[in-house]
Amino acid sequence: MGSITLRQVNKKFGEVAVIPSIDLEVEEGEFVVFVGPSGCGKSTLLRLIAGLEDVTSGAVLIDGKDATRLPPAKRKLSMVFQSYALYPHMSVRANIAFPLKMAGMPKAEIDAKVADAAETLNLTDYLDRKPRQLSGGQRQRVAIGRAIVRQPSAFLFDEPLSNLDASLRVQMRLEIAELHQQLGATMIYVTHDQVEAMTMADKIVVLNKGRVEQVGSPLELYRAPANLFVAGFIGSPRMNFIRGQAAAAYGAATIGVRPEHIQISTEGGIWQGTVGVTEHLGSDTFLHIHTEDLGTLTVRAGGYVDFGPGDTISLTPDPGRIHRFDSDGRAIR
Repeated sequence: MGSITLRQVNKKFGEVAVIPSIDLEVEEGEFVVFVGPSGCGKSTLLRLIAGLEDVTSGAVLIDGKDATRLPPAKRKLSMVFQSYALYPHMSVRANIAFPLKMAGMPKAEIDAKVADAAETLNLTDYLDRKPRQLSGGQRQRVAIGRAIVRQPSAFLFDEPLSNLDASLRVQMRLEIAELHQQLGATMIYVTHDQVEAMTMADKIVVLNKGRVEQVGSPLELYRAPANLFVAGFIGSPRMNFIRGQAAAAYGAATIGVRPEHIQISTEGGIWQGTVGVTEHLGSDTFLHIHTEDLGTLTVRAGGYVDFGPGDTISLTPDPGRIHRFDSDGRAIR
């Protein structure tokens, strides 16, 4: 169990429609990521699913049943927030057990469920500690454990890694992905970080100003973005966009080329430019190339590339990986 369906879901604050109208299917067992810039409506949409915000119009179905007017406690969903929201005076054991205790579950059953969740999340050795004695990643695992013990139909994650440093974000990203594989549960995850979306999701929902721009697998969005917004948002570094005569030659108002789909050489390319900033990352080198007619282009090269500021360079885009867009920003297939 754990399918979620949105039918023409609309949300207004006063006269402002923050979610104009959304239709969406989340299949049982899917890991779906809502991604988009700040203010695009992704957290609001998650709160509408959870019942923490009222739907202005439309319907929210959970496992095929209309849950639009059900209170959060009746929806059988568990939500993990950006803030850990742990009780500081309680042990890890008590924090995880709290929702079961509130539900009046027998102590022996609570103990068994807490032990299972702790083992799943590698928290067994920390059950008698207080939250202040844990790292940020461990606290987030406790918050997830509190969600797991309720055995919900689906898990909802609202930017749960935002408070962690870079290395912990990577670690927790892997742990949540592994947890999804282990539990096989439906998960909806909100983030503004497209790298998190690309590495974790079965299906990505790209949101912009409350509207769904595209829904698809990470590779579908990477290989065939529906419009300029998705093309610019998915992929790191972002896609290069070229307008004017160079785009018109391809029958488009705008063409897009990803940094990794441009070959560099000392001569013979179709575009010429001068190297500006170079970023050496070890596994990759990012070169920012200044051109006279195309603006500044970013090129991604594998390993170490021995070009420096001021060097003249030739660029050749992979002809099979040039994305074309019309004057309205829609992809031309």
